[in-house]
Amino acid sequence: MHIPLKFKQTDQQSLYQLIKDYPLGTLVISSDNAIDADHIPFYLNNSSPEKLTLQSHIAKANPLWQNYSDGQKILIIFHGPNAYISPNLYPSKKESGHAVPTWNYSVVHVKGRINFKHDSQWIFQFLDKITNLQEAESQPKPWSISDAPEEYTQKLIKAVVGIEVEIEGIIGKFKLSQNKSNHDYNAVLNTLAASTKESEVLMSKQMENIRSTPPK
Repeated sequence: MHIPLKFKQTDQQSLYQLIKDYPLGTLVISSDNAIDADHIPFYLNNSSPEKLTLQSHIAKANPLWQNYSDGQKILIIFHGPNAYISPNLYPSKKESGHAVPTWNYSVVHVKGRINFKHDSQWIFQFLDKITNLQEAESQPKPWSISDAPEEYTQKLIKAVVGIEVEIEGIIGKFKLSQNKSNHDYNAVLNTLAASTKESEVLMSKQMENIRSTPPK
């Protein structure tokens, strides 16, 4: 991924937060004969700085675990907020006309090695952990795996394969108008913040978070 210096995000906590806020990742894996991509929600386990992992699961009907072996190199892409930026948003356009459309976005690329988990206890513990996390963030009365009949959950567990990715590298590109003047930057931020589109409001919030001091 090409990353101009102004858009390079090196703060690890910001990269981790984007993954946690937008956990649906695009897993890309290849062999001599094929390139496969799957869209899978991941859980970032960063409790140990020495060993960062991403965990998830796929249906056993998905041939991914049969077509690739443990230790295979993979790329996972996480997409944060994004928004179209019209030249009309720049005050400088009225002065010089030197403005063109662009797109603001934030992405995180994770490189690592995949391992497939078939142990039912590992799968259950992962599903229980990720379910509790997501339910607590979205439901006033969280649902838990124990709410479903045990024979039903055990049947489902047998129908999935766990995934654990040993992270070897993580990079981020946050293209959020950092290359614009103070005046243009604030105009973009304020316009997006006042938008009725959720995607544009989310982009404005990320622009506020990315730096406390606007560019000169």
